Formats: sequence, structure tokens, C-alpha cells
Amino acid sequence: MQPLIDAQKKLLPDLLEVMQKRYRILQYIRLMQPIGRRALSGSIGMSERVLRAEVQFLKEQDLITISSAGMHVTPVGDELLRTLEDVMKEVLGLKGLETKIKRILHIDDVIVVAGDSDLSPWVKKEMGRACVACMKERLKDNSIVAVTGGTTLAAVADMMTPDPKQSDILFVPARGGLGEHVENQANTICAKMAEKAMGNYRLLHVPDYLSNEAYQSLIEEPAVKEMLQLIKSSNMVVHGIGDAITMAERRKTSEEEMAKIKNGHAVAEAFGYYFNQEGEVVHKVRTIGIQLEDIKHVEHVIAVAGGASKAKAIKAYMKQAPRSILITDEGAAKALIRE
Repeated sequence: MQPLIDAQKKLLPDLLEVMQKRYRILQYIRLMQPIGRRALSGSIGMSERVLRAEVQFLKEQDLITISSAGMHVTPVGDELLRTLEDVMKEVLGLKGLETKIKRILHIDDVIVVAGDSDLSPWVKKEMGRACVACMKERLKDNSIVAVTGGTTLAAVADMMTPDPKQSDILFVPARGGLGEHVENQANTICAKMAEKAMGNYRLLHVPDYLSNEAYQSLIEEPAVKEMLQLIKSSNMVVHGIGDAITMAERRKTSEEEMAKIKNGHAVAEAFGYYFNQEGEVVHKVRTIGIQLEDIKHVEHVIAVAGGASKAKAIKAYMKQAPRSILITDEGAAKALIRE
């Protein structure tokens, strides 16, 4: 396919430019629908005058509908986006980025989406959509899916859709709550995913960070024991990768532990573990939920993290998790290559 694309770039460069522009508009409408023309114009940095003509063309091709609520992608448009996905990944150079990231991180599977989520919030939704597709390819009937919290996982939940080929999927939170905004907590994301996937869910009503006394007491509670057994029985874990200092601040970490994290040069956080650039654990928070050693026994582990600012964190964590599937964006991928 690449030789054909290279030939088209030489003979018909305008064709590929127009194709990329219309694909991007259609892709954004699908992610944000219903969306008005003015909001779309501001989001993709295109003048309303130019966008008006493109929107009219897409409507005439029955790829979108326009109503008082905003624009929606039609089933025809949705099918076209799916058909063009691999072609556009080649055109945009994303396939090449995926190959390079696999080699740099020594992992088997990487999916890179266009854009940088540090700069464009809609890119998180595109990572979410890619994650949902990845999950559906691997889920089987009666699977248990453990999910963590965070804004990126909230975007995955937003993009979740039911799959008639799968039944009796159970969603569970991978750990307790961080005390952050309720919409970004693992319990909320777990329930939302289950609702949108038409599956079932169970919740874990414990804080993420506990004193030793509280921890020992809670893990002996029958309801907590049962939930921990379910979580450890997961066939799939979907999680984010955090920046170490950002996550420590969100946890309201004590000065003593913050000094330990900083002195250990931690750059990444996942599952309550803090990692330095070599992927070594420099600090661990006592949490109720899935532990790093549990990940080794899970059939499918999907890490979702993007934005150029997350490159160091992704690289550090992946040294601990070579079996993981990484879903990231162009911003993080290019930063990883520069690293």
C-alpha cells in the first residue's frame, strides 16, 4: 500500500490533502456528535467559510446529517471511516510510528492515533475509541474486565458501545477511589462502561490510600475479599499511566513520601507504584485492588496514555510490562522517538 500512497503524493498531492481534510472533519464529528458548525470550526482550526463547503459536500454524499441539535455521522459515514482507517494510518505515517514504538519499547502491540491529547482534548476520545475496538477484538463471553480511573479511562467509557457477539461481560474497578472528581473514579468508569456495553458491574467502596491498620482490617471484610477475588480473576485489565508527581499530588501525598518519590527520580505511576526512568519501583502506595504482580497473570493488559508530556512515563512503565498493548497518540509517539 505504501508504494501506491507515495506515488499518489507525487502525482496527485492535492487529492491526498483533500482526503485527509475530509477524513479529519468526519472523524471529529463522529467523536463529538452532535456538534454545531461553529464549535467544529473552533475545534479543528478551520474557518467557518471553508468548513461550510466541506460540510455541505459530506451531507450531499450522505455521510452526515444536520439537525437543530448539530451534525451526526450517518451509518454510511461510519462505515466509510472504518474502511479508510488503515489507509489513513499509512497516509498520516501512523503505521510507521507504531513500528518504531514497538522496537523502542520492546512490546508486541501498539496502536497510535492522530494528534496530541496535550493540545487537543478530542484526541483522548479517539484513543478511547481505539481502546474499545481493541477490547472488543479480545473479549470473550463471561470475561471479567478490571478498569482504573483517570480522564483517559473516562474517555474510553464515553466511547464504549455494546457488542452483540459478547455476553455476560462483568466490569470491576481495579482499585479503590482516589478522592478525585467522581466522574474520573474507577467505580464510576466501571459502571459507565458496563451500562454502555450492556454488561454487568460490581463496585469496590474503599479509598485508594489506606493506613496499615485500616488496610489489614478492610481486606478481612467478606465483601471486600469477594471483590478482590473477582478483580484478581480478571481476563482483561485496562489502565492509564500517570505522571509520578501529578499522581502524588492528586493523592495528597505526605511530605515524607513526596521526598521519597522525588529523590527516587520517579517519572511514572500505575496501580499505586511509582517508577523511575529505568522502570524500577521507587515507592509503592498501600492500595486495595490489583497489584503489579497480578498483572503478569492477566490474559490481556491494555495501557492507554497519550500526550507528549507522558512519553517518559510510558517508557518507564513499559519496562515493567512488555506483554501490554499500548494505545497512545502521535504526540507521545513522536516524543518517545525523540527520547
